[in-house]
Amino acid sequence: MANNDKVPELSSTEFNDFVKEGTVLIDFFADWCMPCIMMSPIIDELSEKFKGKIKFGKVNVEENPELAQRFNVASIPTIIIFKDGEIVSQSVGAVSSEDLEERLNSLL
Repeated sequence: MANNDKVPELSSTEFNDFVKEGTVLIDFFADWCMPCIMMSPIIDELSEKFKGKIKFGKVNVEENPELAQRFNVASIPTIIIFKDGEIVSQSVGAVSSEDLEERLNSLL
């Protein structure tokens, strides 16, 4: 399986366009954060499962502090789900693949 459609990392310039339409999951993370590293394969796996239904993106809070601030991301990982640019779900901390999948299914 080609890994070239891995979840894209977004900068603040791309962010607004990325979340403005449809259902979009954004994973706020940092490279040094252990729970974030644990979440990464889950996010990648779910992005495959929900391909065509939900867009997935990641935001590195170290490189984009203004985005973290804008969404009051104080702890990471923080997962925010947008629907047409509006926040519909936000959670902090690592979650299981099953929990996250359930939450995503409920938003479709």
